[in-house]
Amino acid sequence: MSDRSGLFDGDDPFAIARSWLDAAQDSEINDPNAVALSTVDADGMPNARMVLLKEIENKAFVFYTNYDSVKAHEIEHCGKAAFVMHWKSLRRQIRVRGTVTREEGPQADAYFNSRSLKSRLGAWASKQSHPLASRGALVAKVAKVTATKGLSPKRPPFWGGYRIVPTEIEFWADGEYRLHDRFQWRRDTIDAPWAIVRLHP
Repeated sequence: MSDRSGLFDGDDPFAIARSWLDAAQDSEINDPNAVALSTVDADGMPNARMVLLKEIENKAFVFYTNYDSVKAHEIEHCGKAAFVMHWKSLRRQIRVRGTVTREEGPQADAYFNSRSLKSRLGAWASKQSHPLASRGALVAKVAKVTATKGLSPKRPPFWGGYRIVPTEIEFWADGEYRLHDRFQWRRDTIDAPWAIVRLHP
């Protein structure tokens, strides 16, 4: 497309996404890799929450969570998810929709081991999304886990990654007078070639 240049230039949407995230890491004060992740429950009711995107692969986006959380149950039920990354400092955003699979092998182990010790112990102690009697109860659970798991806890079997393979990616950049630039990359299946269109703001 002749006018897709500058910020939007390139034939690989994942490379574009990585370059935008790299730019955000220099300008956003906190969590430039934060995304608003959307899922749908068994009744079709949508849900959204912030998570941290941990990797942009050559064909997918990866984040990690507790497999017994609400988001995980909704993902497992539907097999699809969407997210938006918004960078206020850059006045840009990326929207993604696609299918989801688990990442619970060596890559998940490596990421878990890269986390701080307290975060690893917290992952063992927290029953994410489940009712909690008090913060004191959680602190006590962390202490118990610390005593039993030691200083090098392995990744819990109920904790790991999800890989979103997109069928749709949209790059959005703010424009004067709200005449924003939007380019949508879309394909019918994850193996199909991308079709790229400019969208009205």
